[in-house]
Amino acid sequence: MDSQLAAQIMRVLQTTGIAAVVFAAWIFVPRLQHRYYMSRLPTVSAGAAYATTAGKIYKDAYKKFKDQAFTLVNDQGKENVIIPMRFLPEIRNLGDDVLSFSKGISDEMEIQYTKLVAESHTVTDTVKTRLTSALPRLHTSIADDVKLAFQIFLPPCDDWTEVNINEKLVPIIAKVSGSVFVGPEISSHPDYLDAACMYPVDLFNVVTAVKNINPWLKPFLAPRTPEVLTLRKREQQAKNVLRPIIEQRIAAKAKDPQWKEPEDVLQWIINRGNGKISIDDIVSGQLTLIFAAIHTTSTTVTNTMFTLVSKPEYIKPLQEEIRQAIAEEGGVTYRAVQKMEKLDSFMKEVLRFHGPSLTGMLRRVLKGITLSNGQYIPPGVMIEIASQAIYHDDQFYPNPEVFDGFRSYKARQSGKAADIARNQFITTNEENLTFGHGRHACPGRFFAALEIKMIIARFLLDYDIKMPNGQTERHPQIEMGRISIPFPAGQLLFKKKTTA
Repeated sequence: MDSQLAAQIMRVLQTTGIAAVVFAAWIFVPRLQHRYYMSRLPTVSAGAAYATTAGKIYKDAYKKFKDQAFTLVNDQGKENVIIPMRFLPEIRNLGDDVLSFSKGISDEMEIQYTKLVAESHTVTDTVKTRLTSALPRLHTSIADDVKLAFQIFLPPCDDWTEVNINEKLVPIIAKVSGSVFVGPEISSHPDYLDAACMYPVDLFNVVTAVKNINPWLKPFLAPRTPEVLTLRKREQQAKNVLRPIIEQRIAAKAKDPQWKEPEDVLQWIINRGNGKISIDDIVSGQLTLIFAAIHTTSTTVTNTMFTLVSKPEYIKPLQEEIRQAIAEEGGVTYRAVQKMEKLDSFMKEVLRFHGPSLTGMLRRVLKGITLSNGQYIPPGVMIEIASQAIYHDDQFYPNPEVFDGFRSYKARQSGKAADIARNQFITTNEENLTFGHGRHACPGRFFAALEIKMIIARFLLDYDIKMPNGQTERHPQIEMGRISIPFPAGQLLFKKKTTA
């Protein structure tokens, strides 16, 4: 072999070898660093038990590692870092370039395949600034929609009738919420109702299916799964209903600047976009609202009704409060609902026991953070707070394992502004994380609270309700990892009152 050729070959091999070493270092050194930092945190390996007993696992780990962050490995081998409540003031105001809400949602909800909008400033700002401030004006139409939806979706119940309450609540809430989101005419459209009821179900089916695919194969296999294809059809169903309405509204405003605009979220988003938001993006915003509102609200009402019927001693005082508030305010008005403090307290206590998730404040770490106790959380990690464990800590809730439906109501009777503010259903703070906390707290919680109270008030005014077959125990909760839902097949007995 020519010596010059041999030298060239050696140089190529050396260069290739160096490149391989650099590439390997680029790939593996960060991983080794990540593993090193993670190994310094206490670890709880939940294994298969996480799928059905995550609540106990979080509580036990919370007690064991109350003052330090720890890693919890779930049934799929995924590691999340659980941050103790004492560090919440340190992390809740960190910028999105350090702790990302949207990337946390993106990872959790597999948005590459679900196409869910992880964070829409247009939708969030519209709900915060327009919807919340409009609630005192919208209360009459919301109350009327609740009454109408009951007539449409509930059986007559002239005698004791078994009702799958959660199954019936989904279209009721889709109809009532839809009237606020897109207007009463569209919310009555069968295709809109079908899309609103089924979109969250289809989306969760996609999340479940995609998470079971090998990460390396997701880009190739996930888009072709039956679940993803079903979700795409559901999105198209919503577009087919909403696109013509959006186009009509835009054309009407362009033709006549004095055109009387509908007072609903759809119109507010159109106005906020000022022609710069595509129709597809407006529809995506509506789907985000549907995902955030329909099933979370139906679950909360179901949990409240399951608990109320299993603790019937609360029914009469709640009915009396509701009737008194309505009598004083001349109907189911916004002000009347604000006076239902015992109902507010009962709902809050139900959330303490049966919230939709065992954890809160899910975030992805983009830049490593060092807690005040010296623990370091590396970038790339998902963090969360064991909120359900906090709700059962006697440091914050005396006799935490005892259900006291008027716990918050009694705390508010001190008359102190701080006690009143901290003990409301919609409160967010270090001890109340169901709706999040800080700048990413759920903006729709004020509407949700109003809607839930109006629905429960209507149940208590119009129906006698009890457990079936002489049961006294509450229907069980079903745990699926960190998610907690009421027993889907749970039935209650309803009988229409002869006089409301």
